[in-house]
Amino acid sequence: MPRAEQHARDGRPGALLLPGVVALLLVLTGCGTPSAPEPPAGAVVQAPVAADADGMAPTSVRIPAIDVDEPELLRLGIDGDGAAEVPQDYDRVGWFDHDGPGPTVLLGHVDSRSGPAVFYRLRDLAAGDVIEVGRGDGTVGRYTVERTQQVPKDEFPTFEVFGAASGDVLRLVTCAGEFDRGERSYHDNLVVHARAV
Repeated sequence: MPRAEQHARDGRPGALLLPGVVALLLVLTGCGTPSAPEPPAGAVVQAPVAADADGMAPTSVRIPAIDVDEPELLRLGIDGDGAAEVPQDYDRVGWFDHDGPGPTVLLGHVDSRSGPAVFYRLRDLAAGDVIEVGRGDGTVGRYTVERTQQVPKDEFPTFEVFGAASGDVLRLVTCAGEFDRGERSYHDNLVVHARAV
């Protein structure tokens, strides 16, 4: 959503790589702008993920260790300001559609003005925890957490998170660290790295 329309907590996850051959680094600035009953004027309406041509688009995520069970992911892209979209609803998880090969990247908020959000407990994940990702073809991919990483937003590892990787890998991204009330943003991002088993 346009930065001018952000208010209250602003804690959107990370930095993203644009799809296609030319990579452009984009920094996100939030992780917790309050939800509204309807999107602001001019905002892109986020839709649930529909099955893609080969049925491999992620459609759901379940993380038993932290009680996350999101039956319907939102498809995310790039907003009008050139930043990556994040879910407008704090209780939803979105999938960044990068239109090509690369890791599956899921984004969600850590909290909002009203309390914890969907990825609040992401920091509690440990190596070996299982993440299940439903696909459009009805299959479920199982991933195990390899590690978590907290990084300053201005040092976000864009290519490590969004770039080409060997094998089937998953990245979960939210905000972390101290909250700057003046900037209405968290200082850091938390990235969970997981690999298919």
